[in-house]
Amino acid sequence: MLKRQGARLIAITGNANSALAREADVHLDARVDKEACPLNLAPTASTTAALALGDALAVALLDAKGFGAEDFARSHPGGALGRRLLTHVRDVMRTGDDVPSVAEAAGFSEAMLEMSKKRMGMTAVLDAGGRVSGVFTDGDLRRTLAQVDDIKAARIADIMTRNPRTIGPDKLAVEAVQIMEERKVNQLLVVSGEGRLVGALNMHDLFRAKVI
Repeated sequence: MLKRQGARLIAITGNANSALAREADVHLDARVDKEACPLNLAPTASTTAALALGDALAVALLDAKGFGAEDFARSHPGGALGRRLLTHVRDVMRTGDDVPSVAEAAGFSEAMLEMSKKRMGMTAVLDAGGRVSGVFTDGDLRRTLAQVDDIKAARIADIMTRNPRTIGPDKLAVEAVQIMEERKVNQLLVVSGEGRLVGALNMHDLFRAKVI
């Protein structure tokens, strides 16, 4: 039936005279003289020989076909390598109302309320065009409390971190992990090519997606 469909048959057997070996286009002989089983009955040495021969064949074909890590990821999208090479920031980032943001003119209380509601430990700060001009994080809050006497009167634009590190939605999620580790931060803003806020993510989002 396979041959009628034009498929070539490659067989791995321990008997070159078997029906399968005779019908195969290519026969790979995995014969062993004796099984490891003391009764010489249970397949033991022969199964190991078949496994070794199969591994050798797979590795040889991988090299001959130029099969790389990205090909492997596409074949196994649910595996750890697949998630690392195929998961993009847009797949795991928070969007819409789940993204904390305030305008530059916002006061401290408004920014704190936004941070509490969205539970990301930070809020983006946007200019009039919706572009990211800064970020205010839990760390900024601690530093501000130590430096500013009347924090309730402060404007968020005066106490935020300007020009924060951001990432694009089409970048791989593992790149977001690298940035967070390098900058020692737990959150990252996602921006478009024009610098407009399109999303946000933190370490918990990446853990849930099993990227890390």
